[in-house]
Amino acid sequence: MVCRGKDKRKKYDECVDAAMCILSDKDIIERMNNGELGISDYSERSLTPNGYDLRISEISVRGKDGLIKEGIASIPPRTMFYVSTIERVKMPSGVCAQLWLRTTWIRKGIIGAFGKIDAGFEGTLTLGAYNASDDVVEIPIKERFCQMVFETLHSAADKNYGERSGNYQGQTGITLAPKK
Repeated sequence: MVCRGKDKRKKYDECVDAAMCILSDKDIIERMNNGELGISDYSERSLTPNGYDLRISEISVRGKDGLIKEGIASIPPRTMFYVSTIERVKMPSGVCAQLWLRTTWIRKGIIGAFGKIDAGFEGTLTLGAYNASDDVVEIPIKERFCQMVFETLHSAADKNYGERSGNYQGQTGITLAPKK
C-alpha cells in the first residue's frame, strides 16, 4: 500500500487505518477474493501494480448513429466520443477509485476528463473522451482504455453512492442521462 498519512517516515507496508492508501495489485486481488470489491469479466492482463485497466465494450461517436460493439472504432479528428467498459465494478463503502486515461491514447491525441468512482457505486462506466488530434484515431473494441486506481477512505462512507444520488447506479452500457 502507498500511504499519505501524517507520519511520512512510516514504510509503505506500515499503513495505518487513519491514512488514505492506494491499493496494490495484491490488495486488489485480496479484496476481490473476499468479496469486498467486485470487477466482473476480470482479466489478469489488466491488473497493474497499483490498479486495474478497464477495457472497451462499446463506443458511441458524437454525431453518428449507433454503437460500435466490435472491430475498430474510427474516431474523426476533433470529435467527442463515449466509451462503456466491459467490466462492471462494485465498490465497497470504504473504497473509491480514480480514473486515468492510458498513455497509449494520450500519445495519439485523445483527451479524457474522468472523475472518481464513488464508494458504493455498482455498474459499468461511461467515459467521455475527445480526439484532439488532426488525424483519425482507431480504437479497437476490447482494448484497455483507462486505469482505475483504488483508494481507501479515511473511514467508510456513512451513505454510499446509491444512497446519496445514485443517478447512474446499476448502469449498463453507454449511459448519458441519469437513470433517476
